[in-house]
Amino acid sequence: MDARAFQRLSAAQAQAWLNAHPDALILDARAARHHAAAHLSGSVRLDGRNHEMLLLREPRSRPVFVYCYHGNASQTYAQMFVDFGFQQVCDLMGGFEAWERRQSHEAQALWLAEWLQRQGFEGLNTPGSHGNTPLMHAAWKGETAVVEALLGCGVELHAVNGDGNTALWLACVANDPDLVAALVAAGLDINHANATGATCLMYAASSGKPAIVQRLLELGADPALQSQDGFTALDMAASLECLRLLRAATPRASPRPASASLSPTNA
Repeated sequence: MDARAFQRLSAAQAQAWLNAHPDALILDARAARHHAAAHLSGSVRLDGRNHEMLLLREPRSRPVFVYCYHGNASQTYAQMFVDFGFQQVCDLMGGFEAWERRQSHEAQALWLAEWLQRQGFEGLNTPGSHGNTPLMHAAWKGETAVVEALLGCGVELHAVNGDGNTALWLACVANDPDLVAALVAAGLDINHANATGATCLMYAASSGKPAIVQRLLELGADPALQSQDGFTALDMAASLECLRLLRAATPRASPRPASASLSPTNA
């Protein structure tokens, strides 16, 4: 690094640098009210009234770390300290906003790791009981926050369990229309058929879950698909409300005299 330049650190690099320089002068270039609300431990607020005093009184050998809101003003202050002969000067890229995002990400990662451990999973995609992955398990329990965290980690979306069902089926079991929508938006196949040729729409119809039937239809589920036994979701409707929803979606279809049902859960 040029002797007359300061070093720019990412939020991830900054933590390691601060750990290695416990005597560093940490300067917060944000407004007083924001510094009072939240700041890096040990930081001193830097403003137009105290920067000259710090420049003149602090030893030039003392490491300096400067941050602001987004990493713009900190560069000006960092260069100022370099120009005054300070030997180790760094600023925070992205500012305090990037620092908070990093801290939030680390906290979420720890929280997710603890959840996986409590549920008995050894990894993000490692299947557990009945072949259910963590994503399937979280969907089955209706734990939306966990599902969102797992999706954010890029877990395998299209894995199937012992019955050939994806996490979308388990969200239907949880009877959570919003969770169903979130998984479809993430890329799960709404018309995926399991080992018996049954789709999520067929399951929801046979289980008498009109809210799920309605949401699946709104999201584009195909009511004309048939199971291995030749039954459609309309044939399997277990409640009057489900029947009405499916009839409206398939006006030309007529229910068979025989009914079919699916297991309410494969979790």
